[in-house]
This record gives sequence, structure tokens and C-alpha cells, in this order.
Amino acid sequence: MILSDETFLLYAAKYYDNPQCTSMEEFEEDLKRFQYLKRLFNRYENTGELKERLILNHIIILFNCFGRNAADMLFMKLEENHSTLKPFIIKLNFMQDSVSYNNKTILSSDIPMDPIVVDILRRI
Repeated sequence: MILSDETFLLYAAKYYDNPQCTSMEEFEEDLKRFQYLKRLFNRYENTGELKERLILNHIIILFNCFGRNAADMLFMKLEENHSTLKPFIIKLNFMQDSVSYNNKTILSSDIPMDPIVVDILRRI
């Protein structure tokens, strides 16, 4: 299945693996984590305030729910924040050689990393 804006929900449902999920509301709650991350990254871009542990927690939960497919989903939903997102994915050892969404493939080596975020994550 190709990940795109039109197929995002179907893609998410296909790869969703949460044995404790008993309702549609819990699935939707996990999907909201993409929005939470977007807000946290935008706050960092606007104010310089980085809540690195909260970001790590959200990313870990997404990878627990969606497996390795979460990487493509994250890079698609956080397209403006690739340089901030990449260090977190590398820190958790989930970075792939490339990410694919919306009929494009981006090599991980082509995504720059925010040096401030890298420095903060090295101290954890």
C-alpha cells in the first residue's frame, strides 16, 4: 500500500497493532499523537523550547502501535519538521535508509539534522 494523504487512515489502520485497543476512540487517540508532535515541533521552531522527553515518548508509542511503518507516517505528517524529527528517530534507532510517501522517496542522507536538537539528545 502506498502512503499518501488520501490513504493515510487506511494505511494507519492496516499497520495498527495495539492488543489493548478495544475501541475506535483509542485508535483515534493514537492518531492524535501526530498532531501533538506537530505542535511540539512548531513550538520549538517558534520559541526554541524543546520538550525532548515528551517528544520521545510520543514517538515511542507511535512505533509501538504502527511498527516500522511509523517512520514513513511521521515524515509525511511532519514534512516541515524533517530536520528536527530525524535526530529523534536516529536516537531511538528507528531511522530507515529512506522514507516514502505521496509518491516520493527521500533518502535519509538527504535530510539534514538540527544541530541544537542533536546536542540536546546526546545529553540524554
